[in-house]
Amino acid sequence: MRVKSEPWVVYSTGTISMCVAKTRILAIDDEKRLTTYQVVEGDFLKLYKNIYIYCHVDMKGPNHVVTWTFEYEKLSPDVLDPDALLYFYKRLTKDIETKHL
Repeated sequence: MRVKSEPWVVYSTGTISMCVAKTRILAIDDEKRLTTYQVVEGDFLKLYKNIYIYCHVDMKGPNHVVTWTFEYEKLSPDVLDPDALLYFYKRLTKDIETKHL
């Protein structure tokens, strides 16, 4: 299992904050083009008991579509959904697309 620590810039309600997350790659399924990650350390675990991130690439047809799915459990009902993660991965995907087209 590979574990790496990365700084994540999270944009939320007009503010920018730096978060750090250590992620573990749990599975890579080349046939399904699906990678599963788990956040194992960092700032996000102050708000969520666990976070799993799934990246799926659909390569059918002329356009390739990347789908990010998040599975998480809040530590408290008062904690907001991690919408900032969706924004982060949307920007990441667009940045990758810009570099590879």
